[in-house]
Amino acid sequence: MSFQDQTLASATSDAAPAAVVAELISLLADVLKVRPEQLDPGLTFRSMGIGSVATLQFVSVVNAHYGTGLKPTALFAHPTLLAFAGQVAREAGVVEERETAPPEPATSVTPDATQDILGFLRERLAGILGCEPAALDPSAPFNLLGVDSIRGAKFVAAINDAYRMNEPAVTLLDRPGLAAMAAHIARVAKAEGPPAADGPAADEELGALLDAVRADRLSVDEALTRLPHQA
Repeated sequence: MSFQDQTLASATSDAAPAAVVAELISLLADVLKVRPEQLDPGLTFRSMGIGSVATLQFVSVVNAHYGTGLKPTALFAHPTLLAFAGQVAREAGVVEERETAPPEPATSVTPDATQDILGFLRERLAGILGCEPAALDPSAPFNLLGVDSIRGAKFVAAINDAYRMNEPAVTLLDRPGLAAMAAHIARVAKAEGPPAADGPAADEELGALLDAVRADRLSVDEALTRLPHQA
């Protein structure tokens, strides 16, 4: 099953707060004795090789952390971390709390600036995914566009390099869509004007860092910190 197909199943439930997704990734990583960045929240628990013992341990840890009474069978009803996070959020009452959170303060960002950034993001992500920019819906969540952990790391690296930012890999969880990411960049980016085009040397170095992430020699966040900013 493709990454898109796996995440479509979880999309039928209410979207979970990014903080809950991140916490569940951390809890599951502790159970499996792996690093959190090695876990893709869009993959099914079965495809990650989680057996009955790990299932019992994970659900027990989640219940202790959130004060919930979830059964191990909840992982069968919600077979990905994204889908399970939605159920955990509802059981723990986190969804309502998130909905009443105050909005981000207004800024003087112009619509034109945001649109320029959105255009760049669509082109860059389209290049990473191997599709046309017009095929990418700015309001669609990144996971439904086919952005997995490796593609996400490459995309965030491109954003950091182009706009002189230092965003962590999980920024795509907090701003799950091109439009939301463009608005965030317009508020906080230090660069003025359109970003410079990538050069061959930058592409080669980025490729080497991504190879290191795939080979588990570097974490995603470690790779992002090693990317040089272009002049």
